[in-house]
Amino acid sequence: MRETIVFAIAALILAAVVPRFYTDLKQAAAPPPVAASAVSAAPEPTGSRSVMIRQGGNGHFQLEAVVDGRRMEFLVDTGATGVALRESDAAWLGIHPAERDYTARSATANGVVRVAPVVLDRIEVGDIVVHNVAAVVFPDQTLGQNLLGMSFLSRVRWQQDNGRLVLEQ
Repeated sequence: MRETIVFAIAALILAAVVPRFYTDLKQAAAPPPVAASAVSAAPEPTGSRSVMIRQGGNGHFQLEAVVDGRRMEFLVDTGATGVALRESDAAWLGIHPAERDYTARSATANGVVRVAPVVLDRIEVGDIVVHNVAAVVFPDQTLGQNLLGMSFLSRVRWQQDNGRLVLEQ
């Protein structure tokens, strides 16, 4: 019961942020996807791993991550409680929520949407790897882009500075 409430709260918070980014992305000319060379991983002297992402022309940070062995594009969203996946991208990962799995609700610009809480085994960004990441699956028409939110970001160190986002583990 507690997990359901946590996912519901996460979905509501996510729903408050998604429409803003969706509108921004529709209005601005989206930059080309981040090339693998733009996401550079370099070991730090302390033994930690570090990844630097450059800010796109629209002011957002976009990156390519490997989720459960598959490459996917994400918009980094520090205001999102969790990772949000479009239904078609979740299906590409082999995640096919049944109607009964859409147990949480999220308020979006298109109204209240039912979302399916899931757990991703592994998300990799460069050399950074995070296991067992909470996420929600949104119907495609309600989410313009996958979001990399705090269920991933809270498990790494991150800092935004001078048009760069640096993630460390």
